[in-house]
Amino acid sequence: MNISPLQAARYQYNPKLPGMLRHGISEICVRSGGATESVADQDKIKALFPNTYGKNEIVFEKGVNTSENKKLTVGVILSGGQAPGGHNVICGLYDALKATNPANVLYGFKGGPSGLLEDDYIIFGDEYINQYRNTGGFDIIGSGRTKLETEEQFAIVVENCRKHGVNALVIIGGDDSNTNAAVLAEYCAAHDTGIQVIGCPKTIDGDLKNEDIECSFGFDTATKTYSEIIGNIERDANSAKKYWHFVKVMGRSASHVALECALQTQPNICLIGEEVAAKKMSLAEIANYIADSVAARAAKGWNFGVAIIPEGIVEFVPEFSVLIAEINELLAGSKADAFNVLPTWEDKYAFIENGLTKQSMAVFALLPQNIQQQLFLERDPHGNVQVSLIESEKLFSALVAENLKARKAAGTYSGKFSPLHHFLGYEGRCAFPSNFDADYCYSLGYNAAMLIQYGFTGYLSKVSNLSKPAEEWVAGGMPITKMMNIERRHGHDKPVIRKALVELEGAPFKYFAEHRDQWAVETSFVYPGAIQYFGPSEVCDLTTRTLALEKA
Repeated sequence: MNISPLQAARYQYNPKLPGMLRHGISEICVRSGGATESVADQDKIKALFPNTYGKNEIVFEKGVNTSENKKLTVGVILSGGQAPGGHNVICGLYDALKATNPANVLYGFKGGPSGLLEDDYIIFGDEYINQYRNTGGFDIIGSGRTKLETEEQFAIVVENCRKHGVNALVIIGGDDSNTNAAVLAEYCAAHDTGIQVIGCPKTIDGDLKNEDIECSFGFDTATKTYSEIIGNIERDANSAKKYWHFVKVMGRSASHVALECALQTQPNICLIGEEVAAKKMSLAEIANYIADSVAARAAKGWNFGVAIIPEGIVEFVPEFSVLIAEINELLAGSKADAFNVLPTWEDKYAFIENGLTKQSMAVFALLPQNIQQQLFLERDPHGNVQVSLIESEKLFSALVAENLKARKAAGTYSGKFSPLHHFLGYEGRCAFPSNFDADYCYSLGYNAAMLIQYGFTGYLSKVSNLSKPAEEWVAGGMPITKMMNIERRHGHDKPVIRKALVELEGAPFKYFAEHRDQWAVETSFVYPGAIQYFGPSEVCDLTTRTLALEKA
């Protein structure tokens, strides 16, 4: 296998563990905390999880290991989208299992949850796993988005696990994947299968967090990767001095990535979806807000700038959400066929105009034609608009251009506006993990093995105190049900992990809000540069601005 000098060097990196996990396995004991309850809908969640609800949080500390000394055969899957550090979770899990008992075995089920259903696996050994230490990606076993939801699926998983003697599963994923882990753990406990289930918190979007989960893995690396690129774009903008760059970043349901990148790079504009929703901002109001910055900078002779746009921003705009709902209804069932056979866009436009309310049609008419057409092209499996495919960076630059055109006609603006567009998505999902993510992920995997050794199930591997040096990190576990509530999905009440949105009263947003007016007008760019792996700790082990501000 051909490898780069950096990859060869990263193979040699020894991830740092929390202090209490640095003792020999025989010197790690459990301290039990208080009983837990779900974040909401306690009675309903308890009824759905009678065997795994309300368990105690636990912390590992130095002491005599009182766990049963037995051979463990563990299965692991990667679930959902990629996030830097996933390989190290598996490496940490493998190393802890082998340190506990060299006879322990780790199965990697391929392609995500489908690997469990199809019994497609690899048995890890030193030679294979050493190829993936401290590297990005999920290619060690692949990932997938198959959901483990039905009792029929659970029965197949149990049957395949029993075939290989697997007595524990580790599911590495985001909020949906860990919800599925909790449901699977309950099924296994209710049917006395003897199979434990442990989750690990993964998502670059940063929306799997709460008072217990300070940060999901991959967020640190992804935002540093995006921020490097945004910083490069800012430097180019400040050099050429003639372009406005609209940069869309990942974040469908929350704006954590956009906010973190803004804190690292100090662009002129950064939209935060949660604020847009709270203020009920219209498309026109958002366009006017951006245009104010463009005009103010043009008055100083600066016809350039940078705006960061969250991927899911349009879903936070109330009038746009109503429009989407009406379009979904307009094309429901056989009506979609009637629309699709219309020969020209003019015919389709008339169909749309006849089917939307006057208010939604007014919003639709504001949109550039290419965005209008995007709303009626590809649909998801449920027949709904795929909002994530909307090029919101182009939408807002077009709306700003129209706004500035009106200002120029009124004699209140005389600058030049030349927009360029970027979408930063896949560039960050498989990057070489930062030292923080390499350490954090290895710790999550090592910690998951300890949870299994002590017999826990339905727990999330938890490492906290993350703003401190790794020696001071605290390792333990929390019941997944603690994070759950009931949400209405596809016409049914379902137990799900509550997504964490940007807190408008939180320290990171408040810092951003206090400085953005200055950034909007001045050129206050910061150029973070590439992730550093070698050198002083204050550079190489630097955590996110979000975490630093939250824990200041």
